[in-house]
Amino acid sequence: MKVTSSEIVISAVKPAQYPEGDLPEIALSGRSNVGKSSFINTMLSRKNLARTSSKPGKTQTLNFYIINEMLHFVDVPGYGYAKVSKKEREAFGKMIETYITTREQLRAVVLLIDVRHPPTNDDVLMYGFLKHYRIPAIIVATKADKIPKSKWQKHVKVIKDTLQMEKTDSFVLFSSETGQGKDEAWKIILEYTEI
Repeated sequence: MKVTSSEIVISAVKPAQYPEGDLPEIALSGRSNVGKSSFINTMLSRKNLARTSSKPGKTQTLNFYIINEMLHFVDVPGYGYAKVSKKEREAFGKMIETYITTREQLRAVVLLIDVRHPPTNDDVLMYGFLKHYRIPAIIVATKADKIPKSKWQKHVKVIKDTLQMEKTDSFVLFSSETGQGKDEAWKIILEYTEI
């Protein structure tokens, strides 16, 4: 997809703040340092629309980005970041759960996982949560440029096996450095949003 316009619309913490209208939404979820901001910037062909940070755990709200005036990406707070207090983690959890379980415009969730490491318990829980609520998951394995091509299949298998990934869900090997997987990810997202 050719992205001609993209901007952040609102940072929300509760349903009353979500954008109005019925544009389809794709949520982006993953561990704090998995490369969500880089994924957003690569997908939207923008350098710094989503702020990347050397400090994980920066996103503490649901950030709605409008793309070509026809769909939203929703960046949700990263999980598994130890420096956030238990109370804050619970608040984020509640915020994400409310959004994912009640938002009618949500079409699928992109679950980003660092291809270099097996999925964490949090990744497995998140995937299980999406399956429980019958929400389509698009698994995006980030940082593909960081491991040799010859080892890709081995790492992909570990991710799929650890998540017990269902065949109906999509999988994309992605690199924000090389742009690998960008077209494939867009193709899948557009199928879910039907735009």
